[in-house]
Amino acid sequence: MSKNYRETAIQILEHIGGKDNIDQAAHCITRLRIALKDESKVNMDQLSAVPLVKGAFTTAGVFQVVIGPVDVERVYAELVELTHITKSTIADVKTSGSQKLNPLQKLVKIFSDVFMPILPAIITAGLLMGLNNLIGAKDLFFEGKTLLEVYPDLDGLWGIINMMANTSFVFLPALVGWSATKRFGGSEILGIVLGLLLVHPDLMNAWNYGQAATGIDGQTLPHFNILGWFEIEKVGYQGQILPVLAAAFVLSKIELFLRKRVHSSIQLLVVPITSIVVTGFLALGIIGPVTRMIGNSITDGIVFIFDVAPFLGAVIFGALYAPLVITGMHHMFIAIDLQLISQTGGTFIWPMIALSNIAQGSAALAMFWVAKNQNDKSMASTSALSAYFGITEPAMFGVNLRNKFPFYAAIVGSAIAAIFITMMGVLAAGVGVGGLPGFISIIPKFIPMFLIGMVIAIIVPFGLTFLFSKSKKLGNR
Repeated sequence: MSKNYRETAIQILEHIGGKDNIDQAAHCITRLRIALKDESKVNMDQLSAVPLVKGAFTTAGVFQVVIGPVDVERVYAELVELTHITKSTIADVKTSGSQKLNPLQKLVKIFSDVFMPILPAIITAGLLMGLNNLIGAKDLFFEGKTLLEVYPDLDGLWGIINMMANTSFVFLPALVGWSATKRFGGSEILGIVLGLLLVHPDLMNAWNYGQAATGIDGQTLPHFNILGWFEIEKVGYQGQILPVLAAAFVLSKIELFLRKRVHSSIQLLVVPITSIVVTGFLALGIIGPVTRMIGNSITDGIVFIFDVAPFLGAVIFGALYAPLVITGMHHMFIAIDLQLISQTGGTFIWPMIALSNIAQGSAALAMFWVAKNQNDKSMASTSALSAYFGITEPAMFGVNLRNKFPFYAAIVGSAIAAIFITMMGVLAAGVGVGGLPGFISIIPKFIPMFLIGMVIAIIVPFGLTFLFSKSKKLGNR
């Protein structure tokens, strides 16, 4: 069936109060993000009845209309053409609604604004790391041997994939520096320079820091001696998030401060060099060591909780991740995943996220078999497929939350699957596609256990949704 994007945009516009009620509008992978002047003008019932609309809600001060991947871009283009509004970024729209946020929501918004633009690079790196691990894994394809040992000609391919996989993580501070300075109003190019400074080859690799700090193998920490007054450790921040995030904030504030006070004739000479030099000293001497300690403490705390009470931790996370997606707070876990990978070599959070997505897709798939209405069946099938490839919003808002019991069934299935893989110690080497292809990013020795977790995340939500539907007599819809 062909899709009339112009008609969809017209209907959405009509049901949200018209073009005069729009302050700013943008879109992400699946949703229209709209800053409304008066949310009371929205007619939710009629908006939800628009064919391509799978749900609508307000979170973090922004009204969001769930449409789905690809379609959302085309509806947004029609919306812009109809209203003649200026195209905005997600950060612009969120800033417009920021006055409605509490401190926690503002913090979550910052993480979302910073990580959403660089997410494709992180996911690509995670998938390549997974593929790299598969090629180099012993006993996965041949007993006692790796693919490289059986097929030596793969060595060159393995080396290139390994290099491409590591690039995003080695230079992660540069990516975060670019995105963060853009978010905080500074110059993105200075953010890139700052990020590259924190991973400069003259600095000790961050992954060797622990050995040098404890004196293992006779290693010692090198230092910069600053005029005999104090010393700064020559340590890099590869794979670290908090140091560059905090440093980018400081850089942006210094740059904005100077721009207002330095005459335009010498701004190009004074502002960039002053901003970089001052922030560079602060980043290497104070911000980096302090935030590294904070990041390590957060990671140690999370690991401690899952070590002491893995069952409880898995139940809580497995059950609450999907509700957190509704609030937008799930974006914070990207930073936690990357910190875990950098500090411990793997993350136990991301595998649970992948299974939660699969569980939502399975519940939606069950609704495809249960529903009699053709439109409901169509939405359920396409939404389930989307969730199985890591995009859950169409399934959650268009199917599961609308019927309630499939959402609860998905939460139960996600929690049970999370318990299983947590008790089995499953870890991911990177952040990949959070759905059925997710096994690629799992450390090879844990793949069999993760696949069992996937089976649980498919069967339990599907079965519970089917049973609940019978008790509610939805089969006659």
